[in-house]
Amino acid sequence: MTSVNLPESGRRVLVSGASRGLGRALAQAFAAGGDRVAVHYGSREAEARATLDSLTGTGHVLVGGDLADPAGAAAIAGRAAEGLGGIDVLVNNAAVNLPHPPATTSYEEWSELWQRHVAVNLLGTAHLSHLAAHRMIEQGTGGRIVNVGSRGAFKGEPDHPAYGATKAAVHALGQSLAVALAPHGIGVASVAPGFIETERVAHRLTDEVRAQSPFGRVASAEEIAGAVLWLASPGAQWASGTVLDLNGASYLRT
Repeated sequence: MTSVNLPESGRRVLVSGASRGLGRALAQAFAAGGDRVAVHYGSREAEARATLDSLTGTGHVLVGGDLADPAGAAAIAGRAAEGLGGIDVLVNNAAVNLPHPPATTSYEEWSELWQRHVAVNLLGTAHLSHLAAHRMIEQGTGGRIVNVGSRGAFKGEPDHPAYGATKAAVHALGQSLAVALAPHGIGVASVAPGFIETERVAHRLTDEVRAQSPFGRVASAEEIAGAVLWLASPGAQWASGTVLDLNGASYLRT
């Protein structure tokens, strides 16, 4: 096994899908801890720049690119590593979540949306993980990969089945990578949040949704970011392979 010492701060962190919501909170949490962050965006450049401008510290970079394209993923990882001088931590946060209820969605739209979800949520995560892991191995520094999965991988997503299925695959991918990359000092873990108070799902946060948790609310982006920050820390190596439920007891796995 490779002997590595991941630093507590000053790490080089790539956060995918960091233009707003949870991605922005993740970037801010790492920056507040003294890390340098590559803020990735797909199409929301103005919002990503707002994220970049909100970060404490210096040395942060903005990285645009389409994760659905393998060449785009390679360009994202390359620009992040160039801008930061390497990659120590990858947070796979970027995802699409578009409704496609089976009974009312046309086959043409169904197949198109499934391909889009797989390309971004699963393959984008897989490709970026491979690229970042190889950087970490070449550096000889070890590292961390944290995937943002979903409660929907276990509970089911009747109106968003491709989202639930791809997030389940992301959890499985993370566990496979955890075993494969441990000899290189790389820890891999996933979080499985329920609903989060973000702009993207604000229209879905009804009283009924909030009542799913006995706390009577949904998570803040900062709560999820705090858990990711710990899983990416030097002290969390023994949590490698875990899928951490963060849903306020709204769904209990057995």
